[in-house]
Amino acid sequence: MAFTFYALIQTAILFTNAVAVLHEERFLSKIGWGAEQGIGGFGDEPGIKAQLLNLIRSVRTVMRVPLIAVNSVCIVLLLLFG
Repeated sequence: MAFTFYALIQTAILFTNAVAVLHEERFLSKIGWGAEQGIGGFGDEPGIKAQLLNLIRSVRTVMRVPLIAVNSVCIVLLLLFG
């Protein structure tokens, strides 16, 4: 398999799918990344952990519907062109 632009796009889609399906209560809280973690005080700079939690929540919220369409297009392209 050659390293193509389509393979790069497919990798990004798979990574986004992986982030989108992470469940906060079932998975993230077991490793210490639950909803109560990463909350800082007023004026405190958020740490890496808090920023990653915000990124995961944002991806789950914003990318849910577009991922359905993008995944459907990828499936059709794979069916047509192998």
